[in-house]
Amino acid sequence: MTHEEFESAMAFHGHKCPAMPLGFRAAQAAMKALGVARAQDKELYVISETGKGHAAGCLLDGIMSATGCTYGKSNIEKKYYNKMAFTLIDVAGQRSVRVRLKDDFFGNMLNSPFVVQRKQGVVPQDVPAEVADPLVEKVLNLPEEMFLEVGPVETCVFPKGKGCFDTALCSKCGERTFVNKLTEADGGPVCIPCSEKA
Repeated sequence: MTHEEFESAMAFHGHKCPAMPLGFRAAQAAMKALGVARAQDKELYVISETGKGHAAGCLLDGIMSATGCTYGKSNIEKKYYNKMAFTLIDVAGQRSVRVRLKDDFFGNMLNSPFVVQRKQGVVPQDVPAEVADPLVEKVLNLPEEMFLEVGPVETCVFPKGKGCFDTALCSKCGERTFVNKLTEADGGPVCIPCSEKA
């Protein structure tokens, strides 16, 4: 992880914490295992097992920053298993790898001075630099084998999606909608919110 990559990922994430660079480095390890580069479009797909908790969200922001898999490009999904793990899929190569934080590392991480402050109600951006900075530096320089378990590369069947560029007006609300999300009803095509109201 270069200094520029870290600064860009931190600007995206919004605050300095150890979990975001953990996610970035975990994603880099997954991309290395698959021999792929950061997605420009939908070349990669992430299935995240993280939950809604703070450290899980930070980890996921690091994964998104490194892989280029984003909710905007619809090449990421979240399972809410509350695990610090994810699967990266090489869509073109039909291969995948699962990466997770090692159990002991994950458990010890939750006893770090940063997390102690968070448990006391300190918002992440207000955790003093003398607490956050050493932990972030440790994450940036820690050998992968100390904190990551990278699974085997496996073949997978992952459907390649097709973009939809055709639209029509919903016959109920009149709003323009992509046709792949319209259903036919009496009176014409209907969008999902209108069909749910019926």
